[in-house]
Amino acid sequence: MKTKLIGTLLPALISIAFAGAAMAQIKVGVTVSATGPAASLGIPEKNTFALLPKTIAGKTVEYIVLDDATDTTTAVKNTRKLVTEDKVDLLIGSTVTPNSLAMIDVAAESGTPMISMAASASIVEPVDARRHWVFKTPQNDSHMSTAITAHMADAGVRTVAFIGFSDAYGEGWYREFAKLAELRKIKLVANERFARPDTSVTGQILKIMASNPDAVLIAGSGTPAALPQKTLKERGYKGKIYQTHGVANNDFLRVCGKDCEGTLLPSGPMLVAEQLPDSNPIKKSALIYKNAYEKAYGAGNVSTFGGHAWDAGNLLAAAVPQALKTAEPGTPAFRKALRDAIENTRNLAGAHGIVNMSATDHLGLDQRARVMVQIVDGKWKLAGAAN
Repeated sequence: MKTKLIGTLLPALISIAFAGAAMAQIKVGVTVSATGPAASLGIPEKNTFALLPKTIAGKTVEYIVLDDATDTTTAVKNTRKLVTEDKVDLLIGSTVTPNSLAMIDVAAESGTPMISMAASASIVEPVDARRHWVFKTPQNDSHMSTAITAHMADAGVRTVAFIGFSDAYGEGWYREFAKLAELRKIKLVANERFARPDTSVTGQILKIMASNPDAVLIAGSGTPAALPQKTLKERGYKGKIYQTHGVANNDFLRVCGKDCEGTLLPSGPMLVAEQLPDSNPIKKSALIYKNAYEKAYGAGNVSTFGGHAWDAGNLLAAAVPQALKTAEPGTPAFRKALRDAIENTRNLAGAHGIVNMSATDHLGLDQRARVMVQIVDGKWKLAGAAN
């Protein structure tokens, strides 16, 4: 009878033990644009999650990575699945601004902290009731617009034409850039848009050429941003061409080819980490990521977009020990504690900058998180003074 009782209880005890282990596990839900127009951004992000620690503060970490195909509806569907079915403690994603903006309501409704890997300042500003749960790792469009307009002013640019994505990324860039250009006395003479999947922008470029600008800013990301640049070159444009940090990967160089030569853009320091002086506070932490990625995926394959995923992992690793002082994973109390711990991140060195979050700043980067870069001989070069 005693033996029979033990045999009956043992499976139940094992089940309880495994349930306890599952409760102790930290679950991270990720949605990235690994296919679709933003695939050149999303693939290195997806690859990076395989490099993140599987244990933090004694707790195992599971990264559930889904592909949203650069589609807003799919990103929301993924997010709801991760929250309701997988019951994740943290959301990371998405790769692009429209998808990230669409995810915010799900994060807020479920009380799940979210770290975006997209650039628009509107993802985290202002920190209202919805954005209370949302953070991000890439530099803001407003942050990078400051660097571009400063370089333009120093280079004597007085008129500029703008062409950007016909979505939240392009709109955010135009809004921030236009404000700063006006302050620098730089006149915007054209404002054009194109969609990520477009195969021709000839009409838009003809309008830009007719305005005869000193410079053109292309506000796109990934390989689709090469299309306006190649069309400008085909039409004989001789002025300066600026891109955003949305093109800072080798796939853009490959697709744009010789038409990229001379292009200027702001970027996170990790893009040119080896060219930075040893005194640069980001060099060491940027090289840690670069070396880890290239060891896993081959020399020359590192991307700034993977760095955004790496820095999301850094935020998680720094926040978990603090959150565990309050609650165990898998509970609303832990999710809230994790959110609070991320918001209180101080002096965290990542691939893109030194992070100091606050209740009113859910990015936490300063001017140390950007450099100006120029494409020279098909390679990224740290840019010197404007001329």
